Amino acid sequence: MTVADGPAATVQAYARATSVAAGGALPFVTTGAATVVVTDAVTGLVMCRDTVDGPAWTLRVPSSWPSSLYRATFAAPGALPRINAAGDDEAWFVVRSAASPAVSPAASPASSSVASPVASSAVAKAPILVSVPFSTWQAYNRAGVPGEGLYYAEEPTRAPAVSFDRPGGGPPPERWEEPLLRWLRAARYEVEFCSNLDLHLDPTVLDGHRTLVVCAHDEYWTWEQRDAVEGFVRRGGNLAVFGANTAWWQMRLEDEGRTMVCHRDAMTDPMSTVDPGRVTVEWSSAPVNRPENAMTGVSFRRGAGAWGDGMAVIGLEAFTASFADHWVFDGTGLSDGDKFGQGTLGYETDAADFTEVCGVPRATGRDGTPPSFVVLATADLRHWRRYGQGGAATMGVFELGAGTVFTAATVNWGKGLTDPVVDRITRNVLDRFSAPAPAGWTVIGPPAELHALTACGGVLYAVNADGALLAREACGQNLPWQRIGDAPDVLCLSSPREAAGGMRQGLWALTTTGRLIYRDPALDAVAWTDVTDAPPGARGLALCDAGLFAAARGDTLWYLPALELEAGAWRQIGTAGGSVALTTLGGRLYAITGDDRIAARPPVPRPHAFTDVCDAGAGRTLAAHAGRLLTAGPGTPLRHRLPPPGLTST
Repeated sequence: MTVADGPAATVQAYARATSVAAGGALPFVTTGAATVVVTDAVTGLVMCRDTVDGPAWTLRVPSSWPSSLYRATFAAPGALPRINAAGDDEAWFVVRSAASPAVSPAASPASSSVASPVASSAVAKAPILVSVPFSTWQAYNRAGVPGEGLYYAEEPTRAPAVSFDRPGGGPPPERWEEPLLRWLRAARYEVEFCSNLDLHLDPTVLDGHRTLVVCAHDEYWTWEQRDAVEGFVRRGGNLAVFGANTAWWQMRLEDEGRTMVCHRDAMTDPMSTVDPGRVTVEWSSAPVNRPENAMTGVSFRRGAGAWGDGMAVIGLEAFTASFADHWVFDGTGLSDGDKFGQGTLGYETDAADFTEVCGVPRATGRDGTPPSFVVLATADLRHWRRYGQGGAATMGVFELGAGTVFTAATVNWGKGLTDPVVDRITRNVLDRFSAPAPAGWTVIGPPAELHALTACGGVLYAVNADGALLAREACGQNLPWQRIGDAPDVLCLSSPREAAGGMRQGLWALTTTGRLIYRDPALDAVAWTDVTDAPPGARGLALCDAGLFAAARGDTLWYLPALELEAGAWRQIGTAGGSVALTTLGGRLYAITGDDRIAARPPVPRPHAFTDVCDAGAGRTLAAHAGRLLTAGPGTPLRHRLPPPGLTST
């Protein structure tokens, strides 16, 4: 049957899968004979035209087609398809690259979903894989129609499950995803595409890529999809979320991927008595209790939403930068407190629970946000309660295993890419996440003229040029230093990982007067205690394996067993490798050398050569905490980094 539409008529149709490999075949179902035009939705290029004789048509995808988002638009025979108007006459899909390991829908119905084909390249894969949120599109298909749509959320007539085997299920009228997809091509990034359902049906689609991009409005995730993405990041992949309301609802896929289940109510979901963790409610709700913050760092729980007529406020709001020295803001020219990105916020945002430390936001983790989360920018949207949901937006970045996650925390990010700051931030994230080499030093605090630095009990301690003893939390957030006492004669600081052999866990220091002194790690005024002599000309101190190591003038390295502290029987054990600062990490001595390098050696009380490790980031003092080296110095910011892999222990 056909549907009248002015001078022409449309034919309803849907694809039997959301993705297909280039060189493969994608079947479609139509309501009758038709004319069809297939368009690359990212570039706008018409890829092919064909005629359809009956209710079934198969698209043979040439292997030359690039990985992209496509749409097939159908019209009655002889009529001109309306390729710029979404509706039941359009079927969207992704084309994956020809060599992708993912199975084609023609080979297995399990890979089918309702909308469009995406391609992902294969022998040499693009560093960036872009996921297209077909599940969200399908969730909004036929919203408000009793028994046919998952919306609206609290209507008793909403459907608990919807099929991909029906027309519709394309992007919403706002087309949240398309601006970013087009920008990626225009900016000449090497990208491939997948359907978000591919992450569930065939997680190997992630193999060979360095970064997964989740864009705009990717609201519905399966348990398997989350496992695949979190595992990818933990193994060293990166996740860039240029969107919000991400992974808000858990869904299930049934009927070999053709049915999307989301009851939104644990009481009506039969899985409640079978496997409570798979119940289709919000990820953060009982009985699932798996907050999406663990994957994205943020959640719509503390975010904001403006719906209906309230969407007019989207263009009015802006972010406020809170960590402008971070690499994410390189080249933007921003300072802390500057506004940017007006028009990017909405129509839904995500946020993390945070508190302010001397005016700097710090994530609390009370909502499931990982402790490594760094707040980069915020927006106060509490007044949006009159439009839908009041809350905030929290742009941030954090580490998850060996990988890194960035979140822009707004559905509307792509529409702000004409803003030079938004453009630059997006490039900074993609350039860093796509680089084959691991990241080096990352700024975690402003310059503070430090000449001594150590970590103890989750707190960083430092001494500045004025002889003040400073402290702040040991984290990646740009928290200010707080003065907690005096250390006027201190040259360097160190702390043992744990008390051993009479070596108390606290602050140990060498002084300009040639003494080794000690202080409890209290955050208020506490006196220093004189312990013993220091080696002549000592300038660097490290505590490891119940012993003290000191670098001194003449490029000498000295050692004192903790059990011999009172006697002060230091003995020379070899050369110091040009060390000007020392620390210990993972049972190894690290040093900053005079030529701005980091070197390392085992903490053995005998001669042993130092091995070059990496650059020192222009630092002149060195510490270690939670698997990272930290450095700072006169005129240089506080930084941290992971030591490069491959060092031997002997």
